[in-house]
Amino acid sequence: MELNLRDKIVIITGGAGIEGSIGETIVRALAAEGAVPAIIDRNKRGFDYVKRLQDQGVNASFYQTDVTDPDQVKNAVDGVISKYGRIDVVINNVGVNDNAGLESSIEEFMNSLKLNMVSYFLTVKYALPELKKSKGNILNIGSKVSITGQGNTSGYAASKGGVLALTREWAVDLLPFGIRSNCLIIAESWTPAYSNWLDTLPDGQAKLQKIVEKIPLGQRMTKPEEIADTALFLISEKSSHTTGQYVFVDGGYVHLDRSL
Repeated sequence: MELNLRDKIVIITGGAGIEGSIGETIVRALAAEGAVPAIIDRNKRGFDYVKRLQDQGVNASFYQTDVTDPDQVKNAVDGVISKYGRIDVVINNVGVNDNAGLESSIEEFMNSLKLNMVSYFLTVKYALPELKKSKGNILNIGSKVSITGQGNTSGYAASKGGVLALTREWAVDLLPFGIRSNCLIIAESWTPAYSNWLDTLPDGQAKLQKIVEKIPLGQRMTKPEEIADTALFLISEKSSHTTGQYVFVDGGYVHLDRSL
């Protein structure tokens, strides 16, 4: 299916994660569709990713940015506008389940909000004038924790709950401009970070088995590629009348009966 994403300028925050992460996988999927990934991330891996893409003939750019700093986010977005002259899509993909729970400090809680939710607001705020011109769209990457809770992660849960609310608030706000706003919600996805977390547990493989047994479709983890495919569909013209929606890519983990 032709998604008509060629030459679309797509800002993606958190796009310089470890190879195989959701952000990095979305970046590769964008490049494969001929889109122009503009990566905003604090990790310098982004420089290497962009060089590799450019060596393959892909138009891509990287803006090393602390997304909790409003000035740095503004400078990054301004850099995208200066380089390309427009913005067609914003994908907010930052997410760190940082275990800022009830026993954490107020500062730790607030820092979690800044990283996992306020960064979404900042990126959209500064990109909005260009999104209005292009009648572009916004895709927020969310988490099942906002729906289910998890325990010991108040900051992350509150942030991702806020991301759901912002998704629909922006869908309403931006109706007059033809700008769509949606959220893609992830549950258990097999990423390098997930694998690294399991490695810290004394019974990592047993824990993994308990998790996958609770995923109804196929009793397996969601692949980052499956998330990227859905993300590209949601930002494409093939999803042109979809806004204010929460789309789950989770093998039925959140909603289907556990007896399955």
